[in-house]
Amino acid sequence: MKITAGELCAILQGKLEGSADTLITHPAKIEDAGTGAVCFLANPKYLPYAYTTGASVLVVNESEVFTETLKPVLIRVPDAYAAFTSLLKQFGNTADQKKGIEQPVHIAASAVIASDAYIGAFTYIDEHVNIGKGVSVYPHCYIGAGCTIADGTTLHAGVYLYPKTRIGQRCIIHSGTVIGSDGFGFAPQADGSYQKIPQLGHVLIEDDVEIGACVTIDRATMGSTIIRSGVKLDNHIHIAHNVEIGAHTVIAAQTGVSGSTKIGKYCMIGGQVGFVGHITIADRSRINAQSGVSKSITREGKAWNGAPAFEYTASLRSQSVYRNLPQLQQQLNTLLQQKETDKDTHG
Repeated sequence: MKITAGELCAILQGKLEGSADTLITHPAKIEDAGTGAVCFLANPKYLPYAYTTGASVLVVNESEVFTETLKPVLIRVPDAYAAFTSLLKQFGNTADQKKGIEQPVHIAASAVIASDAYIGAFTYIDEHVNIGKGVSVYPHCYIGAGCTIADGTTLHAGVYLYPKTRIGQRCIIHSGTVIGSDGFGFAPQADGSYQKIPQLGHVLIEDDVEIGACVTIDRATMGSTIIRSGVKLDNHIHIAHNVEIGAHTVIAAQTGVSGSTKIGKYCMIGGQVGFVGHITIADRSRINAQSGVSKSITREGKAWNGAPAFEYTASLRSQSVYRNLPQLQQQLNTLLQQKETDKDTHG
């Protein structure tokens, strides 16, 4: 893709400082960009690179102040980070979109596939599957019987959808992810063994969800495991049976959510967080990395930390006390010794 600084400025609705004819050929990081690159500056930590970068164009916040003359053309916008996200979409949209059905594939006779969908080689599509307009299914995917994939969704190579999985519009599912596998349900028996509980439900994923690589989402025992619209899941996350993740919640890598837990809307969950089963997490909760959530969170908009997790500011105070325990112990021992001395002195 080639675009001029003036054209890009119009797309971003910014203010141009420099030549509108400057040519842009690719986006790049500010610290190692060269001629033709466009970069952004939103974090003050990277401000020194503005004076040394070889980039042709720099997208910056409207309020950014520079103390030296800059070589790149500037495009000033209200939010440089958000603007650069839009810019990356512009470049990403120019990538060649694959079309058609490659061979070899297996497509059941009862499957319905939109005429403009892409189906990669070595994909298996079972009975009564419905694949919508503009869907891309990359090679080596498995789509089980009765699955539905709505318009504009992308399955990257090696995604596996168990039967009856339903995926909404404009979703992105990355390689190695398994959706609809059996939930972890086993009934203990009198002799100490376990009897498998049949898992008869399915997984429902709403619109505009992105799921990272090697994520597992279990089907419900009965009913649905639900991922609501706009949810973003990082790599290596496990979502157990009958879990519900509220709209626009984001979850970082290696988090595990146990069965039947309900996580609210607009939550932010760090990496390696563990949730016990059958609890509810309030909307807009923020949970720090490596926290263990063992009971329901009922107050909206609070931050939580620790294992077991408790309110964030209280956890910081506790950590401060914990760091000072050796000193506090020494002070306590000194006071106890002083007490014994006073006792001996005064009889």
